[in-house]
Amino acid sequence: MLARLAPAIFVLLWSTGWVVAKYAAIFADPLTFLALRYSFAILLFIGFCLLSGARWPRSATAIGHAVVSGIFLHGLYLGAVWWAIGQGVPAAISGIIAGLQPLMTAAVAPWLIGEKLAGQQKLGLILGFCGIALAVAPKMLAIDAAATPIHLLPLAVNVLGMAAVTYGTLYQKRYLQTGDIRSIAALQYVGALLVTIPLALMLEDLRVTWNIELVAALAWSVLGLSMGAIALLLYLIRRGQVSRAASLIYLVPPLAAGEAALFFGEALTWPMIIGTVIAVTGVYLTNRTAAGGTAASEPAKEMPAV
Repeated sequence: MLARLAPAIFVLLWSTGWVVAKYAAIFADPLTFLALRYSFAILLFIGFCLLSGARWPRSATAIGHAVVSGIFLHGLYLGAVWWAIGQGVPAAISGIIAGLQPLMTAAVAPWLIGEKLAGQQKLGLILGFCGIALAVAPKMLAIDAAATPIHLLPLAVNVLGMAAVTYGTLYQKRYLQTGDIRSIAALQYVGALLVTIPLALMLEDLRVTWNIELVAALAWSVLGLSMGAIALLLYLIRRGQVSRAASLIYLVPPLAAGEAALFFGEALTWPMIIGTVIAVTGVYLTNRTAAGGTAASEPAKEMPAV
């Protein structure tokens, strides 16, 4: 049951991050908010591990792999995206950049972990990106470049964030195929915090306005996103191909657009609706199993866990 519901639950949870980010930015600087989020996530995961009897990695190498994967999966990825949006990169353009991640994952997976894709999976990845492009293109084209100047540095940082999560996903698949997901997740947030705190100190004023809205945004970020969504993502990466798991990211921007229309009254246009249908089709092809119940493409070989 979990195997069937996990992808849908992950996409739904992860898409709410855009809504939370919009609320949180009013009351705290982006990197400062992320540092708070990671700190509480570490404490809750450690408590959860102790109460549930989770096994911790026994070697320094295994601990190091978990920390390094967290630096890329959480620290550099979310830090780059949130900072770039805070510097003026429109959410539409950021969504296009994020939509490149599954294609980049599929492109480098054969080289790093020996994972190959069938023809229909390649088609699915391309369709997914085309759907995302169609969904956000009207907003991107409507941007007034004179009124909303986009500097090269924030755009470059946004792209680096996408590259970071791509590498982190593949790193997770290669080096963390074994071990307790609960303790690994706790160590990953330690890695995220190690890079986020210095970046916040260098780039921000550490602005935080404590009120019920901030507490609510922080609570959902920790419980719904840092714990719920990430645990599901790690589960999906472990049980299947990273390219197929990454393709789920295609569904996040269109779903986030629907949530923005529901909660903030933003327009939900026909290109968004049609693009979402195309993206869903692409994800279906990428994750579709062949007749007989086996995946359309399996990794050529499994890299040993260290």
